[in-house]
Amino acid sequence: MTVRVSTAVSAAHSRILVIDYGSQFTQLIARRIREANVYCEIHPPTRSAEWVRRWSPDGIVLSGGPSSVYDDDVPELDPGLLTLGVPVLGICYGMQLLAQHEGGRVVHGKREYGRASLSVTDPGNDLFHGFDSAADITVWCSHGDHVDEPPPGFVTIAATGDLPVAAFRARTRPLYGVQFHPEVAHTPRGQEIVDNFLFRICGCSPDWTAGAFVAESVERIRQAVGGDQVICGLSGGVDSSVAAALVHRAIGDQLTCIFVDTGMMRMNEREGVERTFREHMGIRLEVVEAAEEFLTPLEGVEDPERKRRIIGETFIRVFERTTRELGTNARFLVQGTLYPDVIESLAVRGPSATIKTHHNVGGLPDDMPFELIEPLRELFKDEVRSVGRTLELDEAFIRRHPFPGPGLAIRVLGPVSEERLRILRLTDAIYLEEIEAAGLYDEIWQAFAVLLPVRSVGVMGDSRTYEHVVALRAVTSRDGMTADWYPYDPEFLARVSTRIINEVTGVNRVTYDISSKPPATIEWE
Repeated sequence: MTVRVSTAVSAAHSRILVIDYGSQFTQLIARRIREANVYCEIHPPTRSAEWVRRWSPDGIVLSGGPSSVYDDDVPELDPGLLTLGVPVLGICYGMQLLAQHEGGRVVHGKREYGRASLSVTDPGNDLFHGFDSAADITVWCSHGDHVDEPPPGFVTIAATGDLPVAAFRARTRPLYGVQFHPEVAHTPRGQEIVDNFLFRICGCSPDWTAGAFVAESVERIRQAVGGDQVICGLSGGVDSSVAAALVHRAIGDQLTCIFVDTGMMRMNEREGVERTFREHMGIRLEVVEAAEEFLTPLEGVEDPERKRRIIGETFIRVFERTTRELGTNARFLVQGTLYPDVIESLAVRGPSATIKTHHNVGGLPDDMPFELIEPLRELFKDEVRSVGRTLELDEAFIRRHPFPGPGLAIRVLGPVSEERLRILRLTDAIYLEEIEAAGLYDEIWQAFAVLLPVRSVGVMGDSRTYEHVVALRAVTSRDGMTADWYPYDPEFLARVSTRIINEVTGVNRVTYDISSKPPATIEWE
């Protein structure tokens, strides 16, 4: 059984509990709260009132969701949450749950999806502090049911043309509900509403900063590790690099970083990692050549979930063998797991579906001998970059696009082989080189090439060809939970396509992926 060493944020900080009822916007709620420098966590609706009391939040947000309060087997609300004296904000389905539990009337209505014009009917309330009751506010709605009549002891504080109760509050308790979504960008003043809840209603302090996170994490890591040895699986990406730097600050030479050359890395990845970590950061680094160990069990494997699990287990076996050979007797393994990894892998927070297994979250073997230290487990990518800058990590590493732990194996769709990896590695290098040359790298969240499991007919030098097809992907995003495809100039795409077809033997067709997330994921596998 995998053992994870707790690095949870202490109750000394202001913190908000977000109860996830399956909304596509739940992660945005967390982002809005974190952007206000207030810590929050997302948890499932199965958390009991007693668990919440012990967790000691300064406020609770009930997310939206796809359910109706009248459906069978819907995610519920422990009524005890409403008696803790902790401020509660219900959003959409969360508002409807709150209304139903307090005796209000929730009705089926026509589905409303899109912008609405909101009027504040109770300008003296704290949730809409600073809002002019004479001015209409644009908000974003996405619901079928709505509250038709507020519960006894509640008053309506905002309405739209179609929603007589677009927001309400309890007269004598800190309970609030909004039928619209303040967390989305389509509600332009949504952050003000969130801030009012955090600071005017919950009394939070904006003390969740990168500097505070580093100081507290260093102390927690020292306490957890004591005098034991620690290894870190270093990929050279942002996440593992920041995790390594953070743990190294805490325990110094008790940490040994292990870079495993899986044979599935980007062009010149190994050389860059060795140079940066040995020469510039002074961190003990061991490089292990293990391409055959990874590629052999992957031979003929097409299913992406099987790929991820094979890679996750192989990593652990390599770490085991390497620690024995080094004589370190390491007890702990550091990984750069992030919050989106956890959400997509395990669906541990609520009724959201599992999207895919990340090799460092759900792909680890049950008999793994290490205890895990995942100091970034509750952070989004932009927060990790802030921590990296606080640790004075080389900007070249901090600004790097995300790269998956399984490497190019999940960008080679279908079976993985040395030849298919060669094609993809060179294609990807040309693509990224052109992005840098065009000055576009920092505008893009993530860009990479994918080798498709098909071949196409072409003509080169008056001869027929039947060769591989590659797809190019580039997206913009804030945290990787949602993403839009990047609108390249056609001349740029033409230049990249020409170079790839001319320079990569075995490719005769280049395509560009214009799918957003959702419905697609950023990676193809």
